[in-house]
Amino acid sequence: MAYELYYWDGLQGRGEFIRLALEEAAADYIDVARQSDGMAAMMRFLKSRTEPHIPFAPPFLKDGDLIVSHVANILLYLGPKLGLAPQDESLRFVANGLQLTITDFVAEVHDTHHPLSTNAYYEDQKEAAKHRSADFIEHRIPKFLGYFERVLKQNPAGSGHAVGGSLTYVDLSLFQVFEGLRYAFPRATRKLAKDYPAVAAVHDMVQKRPNISRYLESDRRLDFNESGIFRHYPELDQDA
Repeated sequence: MAYELYYWDGLQGRGEFIRLALEEAAADYIDVARQSDGMAAMMRFLKSRTEPHIPFAPPFLKDGDLIVSHVANILLYLGPKLGLAPQDESLRFVANGLQLTITDFVAEVHDTHHPLSTNAYYEDQKEAAKHRSADFIEHRIPKFLGYFERVLKQNPAGSGHAVGGSLTYVDLSLFQVFEGLRYAFPRATRKLAKDYPAVAAVHDMVQKRPNISRYLESDRRLDFNESGIFRHYPELDQDA
C-alpha cells in the first residue's frame, strides 16, 4: 500500500523534507493534494469530527490506518522503514534531535518574512521583516549552520554524514535547507559553501544521488515560490 503524503498543493514547504526521503528510497507514495480532489480530501481530515487522531496541520502521512504528523515525527517513523535512519537504535534519537533542530531553523526562516503575524500579508509587515531578516542573516544562519558544520566534522564515524556512517534523512534535510537559503537570500549566501564546507559537501553529495537527481529534474519537484517557507524578496536579502 502506498504512503499518502498530505501537504498544501503547489508548495515545497515543510512537505518537501518528507518528499526527499520518499524519493531517495524510491518509496511508493501519493502526493495527495496534487491529485484530483486531493485538497478537499486533506481538509476533510483536518476538519474531521470523528477521526480519533487528527493532525493539527500539514504535513501529515497516512500509512494504512495510521496518521503521523509533524516533519521530524514523520521522519522518525519513516527513517527505519526507508533505510534512512541509523541502524543503532540509540542513534535514531540523535538523528531525531538533529531534525528537530532543523525544524527550529525552518521556523526562523519563515519568520523572516512573517515576523509579526502569520495572518497578515507580507506587505503589511515589510519593515519588521527587513529588521528580522538582517538579524537572521547576521546571527541565526551562522548559529545554525555553524552548529551543523561542527556536527558533521565531529561525527565519530568520520563519514561526512550528520549521524552514523551512512546517509540518513538528516542529510537530505540539510540539502533542502542549503537549497532554500540560497534561493531566499542569494546575496547573503554567496559564500555559504566557503564558510560551511562540510554542510556544502553534504548538499553536493545528496544532489548527486541518482534518485534525488532524477527527482530534482522531474515535475514532481516543485519550484520554490513566494508562497512557501523559503521566499526570495530582494529587499530582505543583503550581504552577510
